[in-house]
Amino acid sequence: MAVRPYRVRTAVAAASLMAVSLGVPAAYAGYTEGERRGADGAVAAPVGERYAETRLFFGTERPDGGPAVTDAQFREFVDREVTPRFPEGLTVREGRGQWRDVASGEIVRERSYELVLLYPVAEAERYGRLVERVRKAYRVAYAQDSVARVDDRVRVSF
Repeated sequence: MAVRPYRVRTAVAAASLMAVSLGVPAAYAGYTEGERRGADGAVAAPVGERYAETRLFFGTERPDGGPAVTDAQFREFVDREVTPRFPEGLTVREGRGQWRDVASGEIVRERSYELVLLYPVAEAERYGRLVERVRKAYRVAYAQDSVARVDDRVRVSF
């Protein structure tokens, strides 16, 4: 019995959809943690050490209607609150974010910052507490409702 092309496409699409619904990028759906493939398709050894990656998203508009957090204020915040806790290094990206205000249903757009932190998985608990202190410090200092946090596990090679 010949395999019809649309059945193959359907099977691949279904597998990709399942991988995406499980939170696995389709390109990596068949891989195990840390695994990668070379140009010839052979499985290659993982590169780098196991690290935790935390990304924090800081909005700059104030819910109380006060003036937006300036670039200088954010740099001062990083120097005062983040660098002493993460002296090994960090990355700050400027961006434009948006979110839906729950009370009004309105879409709010604002200038924002993304802070990227990398630290050894073995020390994730300790660094996680430091991350929470940074989040709280920003909420208090700039009257913010929240600072979004995203955590992931990655391989890092310096």
